[in-house]
Amino acid sequence: MPSNFSVPKLLPGLAAAAGAVVVCLALHRLLPGIPVLTAAVVLGLLAGNLPGTAAAVAGSWKPGLTLAAKKFLRLGIVLLGLKVSLLDIAGLGWLSIVLIVLLVGFSFGVTYLVCRAFRLPGEEPVLIASGFSICGVSAIGAVAAARRLRPEQTAVPVAMVTMFGTFAIGVLPLLSALLGLPAEVFGFLSGAAVHDVGQVVATAQTAGTAALALAVVVKLVRVLMLAPVSALAGLHHRRRSGSEGKLPPLVPLFVAGFLGAVVLRTLGFLPADALSAAATVQDLLFAAALFGLGTSVNVRRLVRSGGPAAAASLVSWTIIVGASLALALLLVPVS
Repeated sequence: MPSNFSVPKLLPGLAAAAGAVVVCLALHRLLPGIPVLTAAVVLGLLAGNLPGTAAAVAGSWKPGLTLAAKKFLRLGIVLLGLKVSLLDIAGLGWLSIVLIVLLVGFSFGVTYLVCRAFRLPGEEPVLIASGFSICGVSAIGAVAAARRLRPEQTAVPVAMVTMFGTFAIGVLPLLSALLGLPAEVFGFLSGAAVHDVGQVVATAQTAGTAALALAVVVKLVRVLMLAPVSALAGLHHRRRSGSEGKLPPLVPLFVAGFLGAVVLRTLGFLPADALSAAATVQDLLFAAALFGLGTSVNVRRLVRSGGPAAAASLVSWTIIVGASLALALLLVPVS
């Protein structure tokens, strides 16, 4: 470990991240409508931009927050694999699986094109497309690693997937009530159109256990696309970079760990208590990572550049919701 990241230098930032996670959990307990991950991003934004804490974020907290934003996110992605059972996915049937995978490809393509049409800079189009089509912040982290991007380059995409994933928790149940959707159709829609797994659960559970069960399995098909999409992102980066210099691995090590966790869950080696504990640790790691990422965002710069990103994200998400609803009505039997 480099001297800049020795344990004593890491402790202040890690302590700040841990304190932020405690605050977010307490806030979520008091106000369940506020997701923990959303609260973590907002708290990070405040910490990184308010005069009282901004100096600490840029100074003594920086090594620990950088570690949290990068390494904790990757560890959380590995643990995310323990939620994916290939047996559960197989229960959907091959036609549903193929169409969901095609929906992921469509969502990625349309989001990328919309972001390019809005002239979003740099890697933002591919990162937002990854987050919207697969699994939110996890996909952004995997693709960013495959393309060797710095954490601050992911700030706007993370803000967009967090904002619209939270937006979905309130909007999709209202849309369902307006259209009179059956519970299973709403569950499929939630699993196909909402970003992070936690946001899918928060959205789908409003329609009952049947909707929640289907939503989670549909979502897991999308999560499984994390590995091939990050590999394609890495391959594109290699070709664009040429043969000069040290290239990143085609599949980052933590994505391989994610695949290993998927196999472990599918084989059924771990007891339910261990899976529940892993899910809790994953949530804590993601919250700490998003707090760290939030502190790296310059709010003034985000306000200046975030308008086009928000507009592009709204257009993309609306198209994805429409396509997901059409697929749900096609595939889910309505009694």
